[in-house]
Amino acid sequence: MLLDKNIDLHCDLTAYLIQDRAAIDGDIRCSLPKLLEGNVAMQVMAFYSGTEKGSVDYAKRQLQIYKDLVNLPEFFEIDPSDILLQQGKVGIISAIENASGLCEEDMPIDKAFENFDLLNDNAHLMYVGLTHHLENRFGGGNFTEAGLKGDGKLLIEYLNNRKIAVDLSHTSDKLAFDILNLIDGKNLNIPVIASHSNMRAVFNHNRNLPDELVQEIVRRGGLIGLNLVKSFINPEDPDYLYRHIEHAVKLGAENHLCFGADFFDDKSHPDQSRYPFFFDEYGNSTAYSKINEKITDLFSEDFKNKVSQENVLNYFNRLYKN
Repeated sequence: MLLDKNIDLHCDLTAYLIQDRAAIDGDIRCSLPKLLEGNVAMQVMAFYSGTEKGSVDYAKRQLQIYKDLVNLPEFFEIDPSDILLQQGKVGIISAIENASGLCEEDMPIDKAFENFDLLNDNAHLMYVGLTHHLENRFGGGNFTEAGLKGDGKLLIEYLNNRKIAVDLSHTSDKLAFDILNLIDGKNLNIPVIASHSNMRAVFNHNRNLPDELVQEIVRRGGLIGLNLVKSFINPEDPDYLYRHIEHAVKLGAENHLCFGADFFDDKSHPDQSRYPFFFDEYGNSTAYSKINEKITDLFSEDFKNKVSQENVLNYFNRLYKN
Protein backbone atom coordinates (compact mmCIF):
# COMPACT_ATOMS: atom_id res chain seq x y z
CA MET A 1 0.00 0.00 0.00
CA LEU A 2 1.17 3.53 -0.81
CA LEU A 3 -0.03 6.20 1.61
CA ASP A 4 -2.30 8.96 0.30
CA LYS A 5 -3.02 7.08 -2.92
CA ASN A 6 -6.46 6.50 -4.40
CA ILE A 7 -8.15 3.71 -6.34
CA ASP A 8 -11.16 4.35 -8.56
CA LEU A 9 -13.40 1.68 -10.09
CA HIS A 10 -14.89 3.52 -13.05
CA CYS A 11 -14.03 6.14 -15.66
CA ASP A 12 -14.72 6.51 -19.39
CA LEU A 13 -11.32 7.68 -20.55
CA THR A 14 -10.98 5.06 -23.30
CA ALA A 15 -14.31 6.07 -24.88
CA TYR A 16 -13.20 9.71 -24.83
CA LEU A 17 -9.89 8.89 -26.52
CA ILE A 18 -11.69 7.37 -29.53
CA GLN A 19 -12.81 10.85 -30.54
CA ASP A 20 -10.91 12.85 -33.14
CA ARG A 21 -8.26 15.14 -31.63
CA ALA A 22 -8.79 13.68 -28.15
CA ALA A 23 -5.58 13.44 -26.14
CA ILE A 24 -4.54 11.86 -22.87
CA ASP A 25 -3.89 15.34 -21.47
CA GLY A 26 -7.06 16.75 -23.07
CA ASP A 27 -10.18 18.38 -21.71
CA ILE A 28 -11.67 15.46 -19.81
CA ARG A 29 -12.16 15.15 -16.07
CA CYS A 30 -9.93 12.07 -15.80
CA SER A 31 -7.05 13.21 -18.03
CA LEU A 32 -3.56 11.96 -17.22
CA PRO A 33 -2.50 15.22 -15.49
CA LYS A 34 -5.61 15.11 -13.31
CA LEU A 35 -5.12 11.44 -12.46
CA LEU A 36 -1.55 12.15 -11.39
CA GLU A 37 -2.46 15.28 -9.44
CA GLY A 38 -5.26 13.35 -7.75
CA ASN A 39 -2.82 10.65 -6.58
CA VAL A 40 -4.73 7.96 -8.46
CA ALA A 41 -2.58 4.87 -8.20
CA MET A 42 -5.11 2.53 -9.81
CA GLN A 43 -7.89 3.36 -12.26
CA VAL A 44 -10.33 0.92 -13.81
CA MET A 45 -10.87 1.75 -17.48
CA ALA A 46 -14.45 0.86 -18.39
CA PHE A 47 -15.01 0.00 -22.06
CA TYR A 48 -18.45 1.52 -22.71
CA SER A 49 -20.63 0.62 -25.69
CA GLY A 50 -24.22 1.55 -26.45
CA THR A 51 -26.68 -1.12 -27.54
CA GLU A 52 -26.46 -0.37 -31.23
CA LYS A 53 -24.82 -1.43 -34.46
CA GLY A 54 -21.06 -1.27 -34.16
CA SER A 55 -20.98 -1.78 -30.39
CA VAL A 56 -18.45 -4.64 -30.55
CA ASP A 57 -16.08 -2.69 -32.77
CA TYR A 58 -16.40 0.26 -30.38
CA ALA A 59 -15.26 -1.92 -27.47
CA LYS A 60 -12.38 -3.35 -29.50
CA ARG A 61 -11.20 0.14 -30.40
CA GLN A 62 -11.11 0.93 -26.69
CA LEU A 63 -9.07 -2.21 -26.11
CA GLN A 64 -6.46 -0.87 -28.52
CA ILE A 65 -6.44 2.47 -26.71
CA TYR A 66 -6.00 0.64 -23.41
CA LYS A 67 -3.00 -1.23 -24.83
CA ASP A 68 -1.56 2.08 -26.05
CA LEU A 69 -1.95 3.53 -22.53
CA VAL A 70 -0.07 0.62 -21.00
CA ASN A 71 2.88 1.46 -23.24
CA LEU A 72 3.09 5.05 -21.99
CA PRO A 73 5.64 5.64 -19.20
CA GLU A 74 3.02 7.15 -16.87
CA PHE A 75 0.82 4.01 -16.92
CA PHE A 76 1.27 0.33 -16.16
CA GLU A 77 -1.06 -2.65 -16.19
CA ILE A 78 -2.27 -3.99 -12.84
CA ASP A 79 -1.91 -7.70 -12.14
CA PRO A 80 -5.13 -8.47 -10.26
CA SER A 81 -3.58 -11.50 -8.55
CA ASP A 82 -0.78 -9.40 -7.05
CA ILE A 83 -1.53 -5.68 -7.01
CA LEU A 84 1.57 -3.56 -6.50
CA LEU A 85 0.94 0.17 -6.70
CA GLN A 86 3.76 2.30 -8.11
CA GLN A 87 4.75 5.78 -7.00
CA GLY A 88 4.12 8.44 -9.64
CA LYS A 89 2.33 6.10 -12.04
CA VAL A 90 -1.27 5.11 -12.73
CA GLY A 91 -1.99 1.38 -12.72
CA ILE A 92 -4.86 0.38 -14.96
CA ILE A 93 -7.16 -2.59 -15.38
CA SER A 94 -10.20 -2.88 -17.66
CA ALA A 95 -13.94 -3.57 -17.42
CA ILE A 96 -16.97 -3.93 -19.67
CA GLU A 97 -19.77 -1.40 -19.26
CA ASN A 98 -22.67 -2.95 -21.17
CA ALA A 99 -22.23 -6.45 -22.61
CA SER A 100 -23.43 -5.13 -25.98
CA GLY A 101 -19.72 -4.44 -26.40
CA LEU A 102 -19.23 -8.21 -26.45
CA CYS A 103 -22.10 -9.17 -28.73
CA GLU A 104 -24.52 -7.12 -30.81
CA GLU A 105 -28.23 -7.89 -30.82
CA ASP A 106 -28.17 -9.88 -34.06
CA MET A 107 -24.91 -11.78 -33.53
CA PRO A 108 -24.67 -15.44 -32.45
CA ILE A 109 -24.23 -15.64 -28.67
CA ASP A 110 -20.93 -17.48 -29.16
CA LYS A 111 -19.48 -14.14 -30.26
CA ALA A 112 -19.98 -12.85 -26.72
CA PHE A 113 -17.74 -15.56 -25.30
CA GLU A 114 -15.17 -15.14 -28.08
CA ASN A 115 -14.97 -11.38 -27.55
CA PHE A 116 -14.96 -11.75 -23.77
CA ASP A 117 -11.89 -13.99 -24.03
CA LEU A 118 -10.23 -11.56 -26.45
CA LEU A 119 -10.68 -8.62 -24.11
CA ASN A 120 -9.76 -10.50 -20.96
CA ASP A 121 -6.66 -12.02 -22.53
CA ASN A 122 -5.45 -8.57 -23.55
CA ALA A 123 -6.65 -6.27 -20.78
CA HIS A 124 -7.35 -8.10 -17.46
CA LEU A 125 -11.10 -7.54 -16.99
CA MET A 126 -12.15 -6.68 -13.43
CA TYR A 127 -15.91 -6.72 -14.02
CA VAL A 128 -18.67 -7.01 -16.62
CA GLY A 129 -21.97 -5.15 -16.60
CA LEU A 130 -24.71 -6.77 -18.67
CA THR A 131 -26.60 -3.60 -19.53
CA HIS A 132 -26.52 0.19 -19.58
CA HIS A 133 -29.61 2.36 -19.15
CA LEU A 134 -31.84 0.46 -21.57
CA GLU A 135 -32.75 -3.14 -22.39
CA ASN A 136 -30.62 -5.46 -24.51
CA ARG A 137 -30.40 -9.18 -25.31
CA PHE A 138 -28.95 -9.89 -21.86
CA GLY A 139 -31.48 -8.11 -19.64
CA GLY A 140 -32.92 -4.82 -18.45
CA GLY A 141 -30.97 -1.65 -17.68
CA ASN A 142 -31.58 1.03 -15.07
CA PHE A 143 -34.53 2.66 -16.79
CA THR A 144 -36.40 -0.56 -17.51
CA GLU A 145 -38.19 -3.22 -15.49
CA ALA A 146 -36.89 -6.16 -17.52
CA GLY A 147 -35.04 -8.96 -15.78
CA LEU A 148 -32.44 -11.53 -16.80
CA LYS A 149 -32.84 -13.00 -20.29
CA GLY A 150 -31.60 -16.29 -21.70
CA ASP A 151 -28.42 -14.85 -23.18
CA GLY A 152 -27.77 -13.05 -19.91
CA LYS A 153 -27.94 -16.37 -18.06
CA LEU A 154 -25.41 -17.85 -20.47
CA LEU A 155 -23.03 -14.93 -20.00
CA ILE A 156 -23.32 -15.04 -16.21
CA GLU A 157 -22.60 -18.77 -16.23
CA TYR A 158 -19.57 -18.09 -18.43
CA LEU A 159 -18.14 -15.89 -15.66
CA ASN A 160 -18.14 -18.77 -13.18
CA ASN A 161 -14.75 -19.30 -11.49
CA ARG A 162 -13.04 -16.58 -13.57
CA LYS A 163 -12.53 -14.14 -10.66
CA ILE A 164 -14.29 -11.44 -12.70
CA ALA A 165 -17.20 -9.67 -11.05
CA VAL A 166 -20.65 -8.98 -12.40
CA ASP A 167 -21.42 -5.27 -12.02
CA LEU A 168 -24.88 -4.21 -10.80
CA SER A 169 -24.46 -0.45 -11.34
CA HIS A 170 -26.54 -0.36 -14.53
CA THR A 171 -29.07 -3.14 -13.92
CA SER A 172 -32.76 -2.84 -13.30
CA ASP A 173 -33.67 -4.01 -9.81
CA LYS A 174 -35.22 -7.11 -11.31
CA LEU A 175 -32.11 -7.92 -13.32
CA ALA A 176 -29.93 -7.48 -10.23
CA PHE A 177 -31.98 -9.88 -8.13
CA ASP A 178 -32.32 -12.33 -11.02
CA ILE A 179 -28.52 -12.38 -11.27
CA LEU A 180 -28.16 -13.01 -7.55
CA ASN A 181 -30.77 -15.77 -7.65
CA LEU A 182 -28.99 -17.42 -10.59
CA ILE A 183 -25.65 -17.28 -8.80
CA ASP A 184 -27.17 -18.84 -5.68
CA GLY A 185 -29.38 -21.34 -7.49
CA LYS A 186 -26.51 -22.74 -9.53
CA ASN A 187 -23.88 -22.23 -6.82
CA LEU A 188 -21.75 -20.11 -9.13
CA ASN A 189 -18.48 -18.61 -7.94
CA ILE A 190 -18.85 -15.03 -9.19
CA PRO A 191 -18.07 -11.81 -7.27
CA VAL A 192 -20.74 -9.10 -7.21
CA ILE A 193 -20.01 -5.36 -7.16
CA ALA A 194 -21.60 -2.01 -7.99
CA SER A 195 -18.73 -0.12 -9.58
CA HIS A 196 -20.29 3.37 -9.58
CA SER A 197 -23.53 3.67 -7.59
CA ASN A 198 -24.84 5.53 -4.55
CA MET A 199 -27.67 4.84 -2.06
CA ARG A 200 -31.28 5.11 -3.17
CA ALA A 201 -32.53 5.64 0.38
CA VAL A 202 -30.52 8.89 0.50
CA PHE A 203 -31.41 10.11 -2.99
CA ASN A 204 -34.13 8.35 -4.96
CA HIS A 205 -32.74 7.61 -8.42
CA ASN A 206 -32.83 4.42 -10.49
CA ARG A 207 -29.05 4.51 -10.74
CA ASN A 208 -28.71 4.25 -6.98
CA LEU A 209 -28.86 1.00 -5.00
CA PRO A 210 -31.81 -0.02 -2.83
CA ASP A 211 -30.82 -1.10 0.67
CA GLU A 212 -31.38 -4.79 -0.13
CA LEU A 213 -28.78 -4.69 -2.91
CA VAL A 214 -26.29 -2.84 -0.72
CA GLN A 215 -26.65 -5.57 1.89
CA GLU A 216 -26.33 -8.34 -0.68
CA ILE A 217 -23.12 -6.86 -2.08
CA VAL A 218 -21.74 -6.59 1.45
CA ARG A 219 -22.78 -10.15 2.29
CA ARG A 220 -21.00 -11.44 -0.81
CA GLY A 221 -17.77 -9.54 -0.11
CA GLY A 222 -18.17 -7.09 -3.00
CA LEU A 223 -17.45 -3.41 -3.54
CA ILE A 224 -19.58 -0.29 -3.95
CA GLY A 225 -17.94 2.60 -5.81
CA LEU A 226 -19.20 6.04 -4.77
CA ASN A 227 -20.43 7.91 -7.84
CA LEU A 228 -19.62 11.64 -8.09
CA VAL A 229 -22.19 12.57 -10.77
CA LYS A 230 -24.41 15.14 -9.09
CA SER A 231 -27.64 13.61 -10.44
CA PHE A 232 -26.93 10.56 -8.29
CA ILE A 233 -25.75 12.46 -5.18
CA ASN A 234 -28.43 15.17 -5.01
CA PRO A 235 -28.39 17.85 -7.71
CA GLU A 236 -28.83 20.61 -5.12
CA ASP A 237 -26.34 19.65 -2.41
CA PRO A 238 -22.84 18.21 -2.87
CA ASP A 239 -22.62 17.35 0.84
CA TYR A 240 -25.20 14.62 0.28
CA LEU A 241 -22.22 12.51 -0.78
CA TYR A 242 -21.40 12.06 2.89
CA ARG A 243 -24.99 11.12 3.67
CA HIS A 244 -24.64 8.33 1.12
CA ILE A 245 -21.48 7.19 2.88
CA GLU A 246 -23.10 7.39 6.31
CA HIS A 247 -26.10 5.37 5.16
CA ALA A 248 -23.92 2.73 3.53
CA VAL A 249 -21.94 2.36 6.75
CA LYS A 250 -25.19 1.85 8.67
CA LEU A 251 -25.95 -1.01 6.28
CA GLY A 252 -22.61 -2.65 7.05
CA ALA A 253 -20.61 -1.41 4.06
CA GLU A 254 -17.66 0.13 5.92
CA ASN A 255 -15.27 -2.45 4.48
CA HIS A 256 -16.81 -2.36 0.99
CA LEU A 257 -17.00 1.32 0.00
CA CYS A 258 -14.54 2.84 -2.44
CA PHE A 259 -14.45 5.40 -5.26
CA GLY A 260 -16.27 4.91 -8.56
CA ALA A 261 -16.39 8.51 -9.70
CA ASP A 262 -17.71 7.89 -13.24
CA PHE A 263 -15.72 10.73 -14.83
CA PHE A 264 -16.51 11.05 -18.53
CA ASP A 265 -16.56 13.61 -21.32
CA ASP A 266 -19.75 15.34 -20.24
CA LYS A 267 -19.17 18.21 -22.67
CA SER A 268 -20.03 15.85 -25.53
CA HIS A 269 -23.03 14.26 -23.81
CA PRO A 270 -26.23 14.61 -25.89
CA ASP A 271 -28.22 15.99 -22.92
CA GLN A 272 -26.47 19.29 -22.32
CA SER A 273 -29.29 20.46 -20.06
CA ARG A 274 -27.49 18.47 -17.35
CA TYR A 275 -24.08 20.07 -17.94
CA PRO A 276 -22.03 20.35 -15.84
CA PHE A 277 -22.73 16.82 -14.67
CA PHE A 278 -20.43 17.24 -11.67
CA PHE A 279 -20.25 19.67 -8.77
CA ASP A 280 -17.17 21.89 -8.76
CA GLU A 281 -16.09 20.15 -5.54
CA TYR A 282 -16.02 16.81 -7.32
CA GLY A 283 -15.24 18.04 -10.81
CA ASN A 284 -12.32 15.80 -11.76
CA SER A 285 -9.78 13.29 -10.51
CA THR A 286 -8.07 15.86 -8.31
CA ALA A 287 -11.11 15.85 -6.00
CA TYR A 288 -10.14 12.79 -4.00
CA SER A 289 -7.88 14.65 -1.57
CA LYS A 290 -10.69 17.01 -0.50
CA ILE A 291 -13.12 14.13 -0.19
CA ASN A 292 -10.58 12.20 1.86
CA GLU A 293 -10.12 15.15 4.21
CA LYS A 294 -13.87 15.39 4.73
CA ILE A 295 -14.22 11.65 5.32
CA THR A 296 -11.43 11.85 7.91
CA ASP A 297 -13.18 14.75 9.66
CA LEU A 298 -16.61 13.10 9.66
CA PHE A 299 -15.57 9.50 10.28
CA SER A 300 -11.92 8.61 10.88
CA GLU A 301 -8.49 8.34 9.31
CA ASP A 302 -8.78 4.56 9.26
CA PHE A 303 -12.09 4.71 7.39
CA LYS A 304 -10.64 7.20 4.89
CA ASN A 305 -7.87 4.73 4.15
CA LYS A 306 -10.42 2.00 3.59
CA VAL A 307 -12.41 4.06 1.09
CA SER A 308 -9.40 5.45 -0.75
CA GLN A 309 -7.66 2.12 -1.36
CA GLU A 310 -7.71 -0.56 1.34
CA ASN A 311 -11.17 -1.96 0.61
CA VAL A 312 -10.27 -2.52 -3.05
CA LEU A 313 -6.93 -4.09 -2.21
CA ASN A 314 -8.61 -6.38 0.34
CA TYR A 315 -11.24 -7.35 -2.25
CA PHE A 316 -8.55 -8.59 -4.62
CA ASN A 317 -6.73 -10.34 -1.79
CA ARG A 318 -9.93 -12.20 -0.89
CA LEU A 319 -10.50 -13.07 -4.51
CA TYR A 320 -7.05 -14.44 -5.25
CA LYS A 321 -5.56 -15.53 -1.95
CA ASN A 322 -8.39 -17.22 -0.05
